[in-house]
Amino acid sequence: MVEAEPLAPLPADSESDWVAAMATVACELHAAFSYFNWTGFYQALLGATAAENSIERRMLVIGPYQGGLACLRIPFGKGVCGTAAQTRQTQLVPDVHLFPGHIACASSTQSEIVVPVLGPGEQLLAVLDVDSDLPAAFTQVDAEWLEKVCGRLGAQHWATGL
Repeated sequence: MVEAEPLAPLPADSESDWVAAMATVACELHAAFSYFNWTGFYQALLGATAAENSIERRMLVIGPYQGGLACLRIPFGKGVCGTAAQTRQTQLVPDVHLFPGHIACASSTQSEIVVPVLGPGEQLLAVLDVDSDLPAAFTQVDAEWLEKVCGRLGAQHWATGL
């Protein structure tokens, strides 16, 4: 069995501001991988009442990103991002055209990976969305490393008070 390498320090590790940390992660990832055509975060909105926090009313809102204009709000359960938010599971989609209910923010997108950013108790803080103009651009290796980055981001920035 091969053991995974530890994740090297991230530029966002020492940043206490949640938005600045997400912006740094999005920028660094987007610059590092030529097949990442859109890289960014959607933040989970928390409602003021229990009714506003029901799964049917929960919403993702655009956060820091790199790339062209994107959808501003995505309901939980809709498209790849909304599915990742609702299930709190990584969505690795080799062909977005085959994903039921895919939201086409950019017509050039062929494949997508969306990773939830979770705080304590599996509370959804955000999702990291990466789109590619290449079909089947993302692998399980991408999923594993992006999950490590998001896990660290969620733990670090929940602890500092978002």
